[in-house]
Amino acid sequence: MDVAINILVALVAFLHLYFLWLEMFAWTTKGRKVFKKFPPELFEPTKPLAANQGLYNGFLAAGLLWTFFIDNTHWKTNVALFFLGCIAIAGIYGALTVERKIFFIQALPALLAILLILL
Repeated sequence: MDVAINILVALVAFLHLYFLWLEMFAWTTKGRKVFKKFPPELFEPTKPLAANQGLYNGFLAAGLLWTFFIDNTHWKTNVALFFLGCIAIAGIYGALTVERKIFFIQALPALLAILLILL
């Protein structure tokens, strides 16, 4: 089970590193292809906002990646649950306020990891 948990935690971390890259460095290029419903004329003016959001995603990824360097099982579990919980809440909020697919892309993988950890 530990291997499955580690794989899922790493997947969630790498998803958030991708979000960091997309929002901080590729917002006006690749972002246009990913966020098709977003008005094209707003990509350039919202570039600083997207970069700020990307930075937060980077912090979430860093928190999850940090767990791979924690030797104490109790602390490793608590740190992972904290960051996965933050991601799950953000994904649920995004699904309720922006677009439903955010739940499946962001919240569901985090919730699955939480479930595996708690089992």
